[in-house]
Amino acid sequence: MARGSRRQDSSRRRSRDRHGRGLRGPLYPATLPAARSRAERFDALVIEALEPIEARWRTELTQLDVAVDDVPDVQVEGEDGVVEDGNVPLARLLPAGSDQRARIVLYRRPLEARAKDGADLADLVHDVLVEQVANYLGLDPDVIDEG
Repeated sequence: MARGSRRQDSSRRRSRDRHGRGLRGPLYPATLPAARSRAERFDALVIEALEPIEARWRTELTQLDVAVDDVPDVQVEGEDGVVEDGNVPLARLLPAGSDQRARIVLYRRPLEARAKDGADLADLVHDVLVEQVANYLGLDPDVIDEG
């Protein structure tokens, strides 16, 4: 029988995967920390770094949002409120406008690229977040970080 003329049974193909070993399932149960994606772990780091700052400065930060983006958008020259490493933004403070609240945006991929390990990433996220909150409040970063 010629290769192109072989008739394939479509019902058989739908019931099994390519090698006949069954469908793949998750490697880890969803309840374990290892099952979380890199983005979810980064979001947890940001929340962990923000909690002590927010506990101390809650009333001053009521009109501030914190967001995470994977990579920065193309930036305009001379932009204020940007924390950079070289020419790559790590975070940006977007001032409040008529239609939105003030927002700190942390860029996940550039921050992860500069960290050696998980502890270094946690410290870097904390430092960048402290600096951005200090910019927002018009204070020295040491004032935000003490306590």
